[in-house]
Amino acid sequence: MNGTIYLNTREAAAHLGLSTRTLDRYRVSGDGPVFLKFGGRVRYLREDLDEWARSRRRKSTSDDGSGPRPGPAGADR
Repeated sequence: MNGTIYLNTREAAAHLGLSTRTLDRYRVSGDGPVFLKFGGRVRYLREDLDEWARSRRRKSTSDDGSGPRPGPAGADR
C-alpha cells in the first residue's frame, strides 16, 4: 500500500470548511477540486483539495482571480 488517503465528500468538505452540498455543486459545475471516481464513489486527495484552495487565494473581494496570483502570506512585505 502506498499510504495514499482518499477522502469522501463529507471528509473533503470538512477539510475545506464547506458544506457537502456546496462541494457537490462545485463538482457538477466543474468549479471544484479535481476528484476521483471509483465506480459510483467520489473520492478526493488531500493534496488536490489544498491545491484547489490555494488557487482561490485573492487579495481583495473585488479580485476576480484573472490577474497574477498573490504569493505566500507575507511575501509582499
